[in-house]
Amino acid sequence: MRVLHLSDTHLTGDGAPHRTGVDAAEALTGLLAHLAPLRRIDLVVVTGDVADDGSPGAYRLARDRIGAFAAERGAPLVFTTGNADDRDAFTEVLGSGHLDADLRDAAVDAVHTPERAAATARDGVRLITLDTLVPGKVHGRISAAQLDWLRGLLAAPAPRGTVLAFHHPPIRFPNAVQEPPTLANPGDLADAIAGTDVRVILCGHYHLQLAGRLGDAMVWTGPAVVNRRDLGCGDEAVRYVRGSAATLIDLADLAAPVFHTLQPGDALREIGGEELQEALRGSSPED
Repeated sequence: MRVLHLSDTHLTGDGAPHRTGVDAAEALTGLLAHLAPLRRIDLVVVTGDVADDGSPGAYRLARDRIGAFAAERGAPLVFTTGNADDRDAFTEVLGSGHLDADLRDAAVDAVHTPERAAATARDGVRLITLDTLVPGKVHGRISAAQLDWLRGLLAAPAPRGTVLAFHHPPIRFPNAVQEPPTLANPGDLADAIAGTDVRVILCGHYHLQLAGRLGDAMVWTGPAVVNRRDLGCGDEAVRYVRGSAATLIDLADLAAPVFHTLQPGDALREIGGEELQEALRGSSPED
């Protein structure tokens, strides 16, 4: 099962630029165009900060543009909330966030099971999304009620395991000055998933890619669509630069290549056809 993981689109309903000056809608369109050659995608997941202004128009834009991309590939589309999102507007447009499942109700926590969607049935993977939004705050939290609900779901394992998706990472990256706001209670989540079939946790929020673990589960913090956080400025500053990216995660072996958009002049060389096959033959360990 191959999951296209997007995060942090930060769209606006009126087309206003992001606070960093980026046209968020243009960034999303450019990234999806760059990903157009990818056809084998089984699921598309967007882990929060879908809207930057919390407007219904921003959620409709995300639904329509990413939805068209997913539909062309026959892939279900799932959204989660983030700290920049408005829960009421999110639910008004996206329901539970699981657009291809019969789950459009007031609850933003939701489960996408093999029984609910044919696209996941053939692989037996269960996707559970959690709402980590704390209104007015940058950090996130999973409540005691949510954790009880999650334990109840995980009591029965899925045929090929479970993926959790939410916005705020339960892991931190080293930084001597700034410790980024993230999930406030990762230990509670670790206790809830201990001994269960949770294999992968997908998050966003940091605007960079970061891998780690929470108990036995792999944690992947995906890069952002709207811009990129660059750590090359050291610990004394925070730097955001232009650049959109997404991850294509193969759940069979937990490979997670990152796809970055290109600017004119970025591509140095591209080979294909017989030239590529010849290059691959020359690198075979049997040669």
